[in-house]
Amino acid sequence: MSFAFVFPGQGSQQPGMMSGYAGHPEVRATFAEASEALGEDLWSLVENGPAEALNLTRNTQPVMLAAGVAVWRAWRAVGGGLPAFVAGHSLGEYTALVAAGALAFRDALPLVRFRAEAMQEAVPAGTGAMAAIMGGDSAGIAEACREAAQGEIVEPVNFNAPEQIVIAGNRSAVERAIAAARAHGAKRGVMLPVSAPFHSSLLAPAAARLAERLRDVPVTAPSIPVLHNVDVLQHREPDAIRGALARQAASPVRWTEIVAALATGGATATIECGPGRVLTGLTRKIDERLGAYALSDDAAIAETLAALAA
Repeated sequence: MSFAFVFPGQGSQQPGMMSGYAGHPEVRATFAEASEALGEDLWSLVENGPAEALNLTRNTQPVMLAAGVAVWRAWRAVGGGLPAFVAGHSLGEYTALVAAGALAFRDALPLVRFRAEAMQEAVPAGTGAMAAIMGGDSAGIAEACREAAQGEIVEPVNFNAPEQIVIAGNRSAVERAIAAARAHGAKRGVMLPVSAPFHSSLLAPAAARLAERLRDVPVTAPSIPVLHNVDVLQHREPDAIRGALARQAASPVRWTEIVAALATGGATATIECGPGRVLTGLTRKIDERLGAYALSDDAAIAETLAALAA
């Protein structure tokens, strides 16, 4: 079976999320490495919270990076094979690049913290918002955003599944777009509890800061093909990878296209590497022919190994 590994981003975090991996010393070792690199105890934050601290963007991003790398290392330590492709949703793209050897873990940790802070600081608190639109098609939701903008910014930013699209921009424009999307066939829209309009063009200042920071970060050609959020392409040149990462901060996450490209490339299953099952659910909505596994705890790792060997 040819499979792809996919790495989750923000939204899958919760206190205690790593307790199901207690049987893997690689997990604790990875968090110890991350804590040393950042000068704070990430394991305590993950195990004990509080949720308010864990959900701060500047904490969530390095924590989810560490979690994904920890589970990747646990998988490899028990004999799990290499995937044909890797990809990550938003922040998860950085985890995918670490797994593929393009970014060193110790370099990626401060980088994603910088990314989190740049994204948070790009838009004043309370100015921006995001909302999930359920049941509409991409063309209708894009038109709803154009109608609702009225001189402000609101645009589709996460194409998560055919009928699950996230919009972001100025708060008042997002609120108007929810109502407009219903008129274009969407079933409902829900405001998301986030602190910034991630992946919208309002984050152009963050993308510019990230591009500057990435110039000093060592990047090498990946040993496993990585599909990037911003263009659904594989890049091997370090500067092309840096460019894709910088643009990603203020550009849509094209997840539906990524999963379709994995299938076109020959993958017959996706394996979600890290806590939660968000991407596993999206895979099933995008292409029901693909197998979908989630390494959500020790038992799931063993079960997935057995399923691949069958």
